[in-house]
Amino acid sequence: MPADATRPAGPPPAAAPLLEIRDLAVDYPNRHGRGRRRVLDGIHLQVRPGETVGLVGESGSGKTTLGRAVLGLVAPSRGTIIFGGHDIAGQRRGHRGYRQRRALSAELQAVFQDPYSSLNPARTVFQALAEPLSVHRRQRRAAAEQDVQAMLRRVGMPPDATHRYPREFSGGQRQRIAIARALMVGPRLVICDEPLSALDLSVQAQILNLLGSLQAESGISYLLISHDLAVVGHLAHQIAVLRDGQIVESGPTAEVIAAPSHPYTRALIDAAPRPDPAQQRARRAQQAAAHAAPAATPPTPSRPDPARHG
Repeated sequence: MPADATRPAGPPPAAAPLLEIRDLAVDYPNRHGRGRRRVLDGIHLQVRPGETVGLVGESGSGKTTLGRAVLGLVAPSRGTIIFGGHDIAGQRRGHRGYRQRRALSAELQAVFQDPYSSLNPARTVFQALAEPLSVHRRQRRAAAEQDVQAMLRRVGMPPDATHRYPREFSGGQRQRIAIARALMVGPRLVICDEPLSALDLSVQAQILNLLGSLQAESGISYLLISHDLAVVGHLAHQIAVLRDGQIVESGPTAEVIAAPSHPYTRALIDAAPRPDPAQQRARRAQQAAAHAAPAATPPTPSRPDPARHG
């Protein structure tokens, strides 16, 4: 768990939701086209302005599918997705639907798991960051260069990064660039899908702190998707725990972590590594004693492979 990550102040309790998901279900076709299987079922979720909601679950729980549904990459089988007061789940296909989704992308962006694959290696940092400015604002090059350099400074990148290629940067720097690209046109909500799992532990706290400071200065909202409840707990104001396509527990972060009500949530908390070696040894001793006891205990989730999407 990153020790120096900080959670910014959340929105007022009475703030109206920016994103509201109601009774969402998503089905995927089975292999060889034989029927369909339900990946998400009965999802209710809210994200308010200036708030981070952490969506936590193991690989295969459906958390990435939920993010893709909000982004319009997966068609819901049932339910509504209300963003900014408009239902975006049923937008039309074709030219009109494309125009609607492109306009929506100015307010709804994403940061993905792997900064190595999310940036085009053949394009410079300037080209990657200036593209949304060209699409949404039709800015000329001189104005775009100023905006790109200003955004790079905001995410802690050096001025000479503008005309370099992604291969010239470390994984943490590439993720900063990916965050900068997502923020170029001032979105109101960013879907962060496992933004830390491809990074070294020493870099994770830096990226969490960056996301927190950007939220504090701009009031942006995040839907933070992760398999690691402990890491999410450092940034999220609210947590929703997803298991087998259903939310089994949700609530304020401090309450969920301090007093989880569902056995699966408790198992996720127990599975998170401790930064202090002494605490880690004590936790393992407690787990060994619990497994040796006659009474049955909830199974501890395995640590998922970061490369797999939930």
